Amino acid sequence: QEQLVESGGGVVQAGDSLRLSCTGSVKISSFDVMRWYRRAPGKQRELVAQSISGDIPKYKDAVKGRFTISRDSAKNTLYLQMNRLNPEDTAVYSCYGRLETIDRGVDYWGQGTQVTVSS
Repeated sequence: QEQLVESGGGVVQAGDSLRLSCTGSVKISSFDVMRWYRRAPGKQRELVAQSISGDIPKYKDAVKGRFTISRDSAKNTLYLQMNRLNPEDTAVYSCYGRLETIDRGVDYWGQGTQVTVSS
């Protein structure tokens, strides 16, 4: 697995906003697929948001209207803007990217950043 690096997590109160960032050595604009996942304590990892080149972003129902995934090519960064956070959003958030070549696909993962939302 290749490496991505997340930042922007923290401890906030319900109703607050956070913006997560993800960058790496590969151009963010090169990835065919980029995703944000999260894993809450005691739960399985779940897909939160997805950005596919040439397609509209997709979101988990629980975050629709509150979270926005975007890429900034100039800053070589993938973002997850999270608004109106609630305690159920508490989790480790990880970014993922898949780069397709003519020979194979390569997966990139970040280590994760902790988001804690207090009530």
